[in-house]
Amino acid sequence: MLPIDAAAHSSRWRRRPPVDKAVLGLGLTVLAISLPPWPGADLVLLTALAVLLGPAGVPGRRLWRAYRVPLGFCVTGAATLLVQVGGPDGFLTLAAEGHVRAGELLLRTSAASLGVLLFAFTTPMSDLLPRLVKAGIPAPVVDVALVTYRMSFLLLDSMRRIREAQAARLGHTTRAAAWRSLAGLGATAFVRAFDRATRLQAGLAGRGYDGTLRVLVPEARISVRFTAASVALLATLAALTLVLERPLT
Repeated sequence: MLPIDAAAHSSRWRRRPPVDKAVLGLGLTVLAISLPPWPGADLVLLTALAVLLGPAGVPGRRLWRAYRVPLGFCVTGAATLLVQVGGPDGFLTLAAEGHVRAGELLLRTSAASLGVLLFAFTTPMSDLLPRLVKAGIPAPVVDVALVTYRMSFLLLDSMRRIREAQAARLGHTTRAAAWRSLAGLGATAFVRAFDRATRLQAGLAGRGYDGTLRVLVPEARISVRFTAASVALLATLAALTLVLERPLT
């Protein structure tokens, strides 16, 4: 199980309906994209951090491990706005007002990423995917997503076991041995993936699979109080942004 998925299963908001958490987490993401980067994205970023580390109860170290990957993409994307290619001053020069646009993009994307992580850290995929059918997503599409989600963990577990076996046999002592081990890992994982898929297909056929995977989903009523508080928080952030808006210079 991935760390973010394990955190979602142990979250304080684990039993809340996905709709409640989507209103808050995805609402923050929408605000980060649509509001002016200053001070809108800053307010969204601080609010998302406060909710993640506070009421949601996400450990700071685990949050940083998950956040540093999208943050790296945010920094890389913003860095490209600092320079321009071509022009009268040379092939590669600093862009006019590049630092302003880069800062705005970094604020927007980093805040939006935290909004998505708020939803991901509190909502397991096993709770979300079966409910997508009620939201109008075709059942076959949801079934493929469920099977892919399950198979990905089985494949990751198989790769971990293979790497441990290779390390126990000194398969990573030299560079040549490491490359041979990597090739063997890829080949074995490929074969095992097809073997598991074949066995899964045979098992489903033996149980009378008719094109739909029926999964029992616990009943969860939408909390009017939680949703109303989330909407009020989002509205407050939007109003506060419009009041405090200043140009980023």
